[in-house]
Amino acid sequence: MKDRFGRNIEYMRISVTDRCNLRCRYCMPEEGIKKVDKSQILSYEQILRVCEAAILNGITKFKITGGEPLVRYDLIKLVRGIKALEGTEQVTITTNGQRLAEYLDDLIDAGVDGINISLDTLRPDRYEYITRVGVLDKALEAIDLCIEKGVYTKLNCLLQRGFNEDEAVDIANYAMDKGIAVRFIEMMPIGFADAGCGVSSEKTLDILKKAYPDLTEDAEKHGNGPAVYYKVPSRNGTIGIISSVHGKFCESCNRIRLTSMGMLKPCLCYDSGRDLKPFLEAPIEGLRAIMHDAVTEKPKSHCFERVVSGKSNMTDKHAMSEIGG
Repeated sequence: MKDRFGRNIEYMRISVTDRCNLRCRYCMPEEGIKKVDKSQILSYEQILRVCEAAILNGITKFKITGGEPLVRYDLIKLVRGIKALEGTEQVTITTNGQRLAEYLDDLIDAGVDGINISLDTLRPDRYEYITRVGVLDKALEAIDLCIEKGVYTKLNCLLQRGFNEDEAVDIANYAMDKGIAVRFIEMMPIGFADAGCGVSSEKTLDILKKAYPDLTEDAEKHGNGPAVYYKVPSRNGTIGIISSVHGKFCESCNRIRLTSMGMLKPCLCYDSGRDLKPFLEAPIEGLRAIMHDAVTEKPKSHCFERVVSGKSNMTDKHAMSEIGG
């Protein structure tokens, strides 16, 4: 469907839980966040109903996120259910990879179309420091298994100044050696994240161009996100840059977000949205209409650059794990 600015909204990110088995420093404090009571979390049946209404609005691509989606019991059931809906074009998942080896075969059997895996460092000590409890080898094993089994795989990397920006080229080389895509994402000023310590997309691209003088923009589309992709002609794999803060990719934004508690958010930067819970028992056309109205409220652009500069009245202080970024 089209929003009021003529953008084609066809993609919905679905947070199935606010819980996570890691405690990444840019996402939450060491003790974690206050957990939402399970009774407030949408059931799989409710999520499927939202997806059914979304499809009626022309939204046919779904990304399952968290928190960490694989900590929610029987997630395979949801993947299978969304894939079974008439009109579904694609179901993908974003994960930290810690439990992926355990569930990968079941996800493939359920029809998952692609998997994004977070990888901020290739150094075990840094991985443990960033995540507080994570094990790098588990993430690397998951990546290798995805490639071995033919799953479309992408890496997400968040660089921080003075910490892991020196690994940008190493991580790019790792992805190209594996023949997969890596996306370098600017840190967003949400929840506990300090966007001031993030590495700008301009700086990241400058680092990469110095390492790869023949780096050229890749016109091929790699997924549903806002990344601008580049490639090294002599290498496999691709390198994506997502300018979450300093870039304005909003003109081509095609997404909305469903939180684990049933809030439909047209834009990640604002706390506005529609609570779908009161409408989940209504006829499907009624739910479709509410979602349609929510999409028409999608703002023209995000406000992250004003948040970073302290000139925004953004009031949403939820952790990214609660929103499903």
